[in-house]
Amino acid sequence: MSEAGAELRDEPLSWPVASTRDIHRDDWVVAVRKDTISRPGHPEEEFGRIVVEDPGAVVILAIDDQDRVVVVRQYRHPAQMRLVELPAGKLDQPGEDPLVAARRELLEEAGLEAAVWTHLMTTWASPGITSETHAMYLATGLQEVDSGYEPHHEEAEMILERVPRAELIEAVLDGRVADAPLITAILAHETLLARGRL
Repeated sequence: MSEAGAELRDEPLSWPVASTRDIHRDDWVVAVRKDTISRPGHPEEEFGRIVVEDPGAVVILAIDDQDRVVVVRQYRHPAQMRLVELPAGKLDQPGEDPLVAARRELLEEAGLEAAVWTHLMTTWASPGITSETHAMYLATGLQEVDSGYEPHHEEAEMILERVPRAELIEAVLDGRVADAPLITAILAHETLLARGRL
């Protein structure tokens, strides 16, 4: 229990929206809008919030039978960096089953299929600006397959490798690897493992 006496958990809540205006919307899965909202019980106190609409993404912590984690080094333009990340990708449409998307992304980005899938957690990417969530999965029992997928844009320059799990954790803790979904997934995995929940 928290100090307030309630169970510690996120709760659904929606504040009044006076108006919504599209800023950008096209045929891609992401759109941007501006909402004018007010605090409940204070309709005179309207203020604007930018919302990036996003159907969500999946992140795959794939660990092979030698305790190595599959990572990709990928250029990310907004960060102006090549980041060390886990295989990941967008849901193709709102409502897509995240496990279906995770299987697709592991196949496309890493040329792998997994025999065992375990949902680790789902997190909000940056809830002050976007509706994007990250469904995170542990994938084990890996097998290489030919995906037939032809990468484009940044993915065409992606570098795929397998890193010992302990080495990846040290890189995270030393601050050499800073991708939030990777950090969340690997530390959640370590915590669940230490608590006997995996």
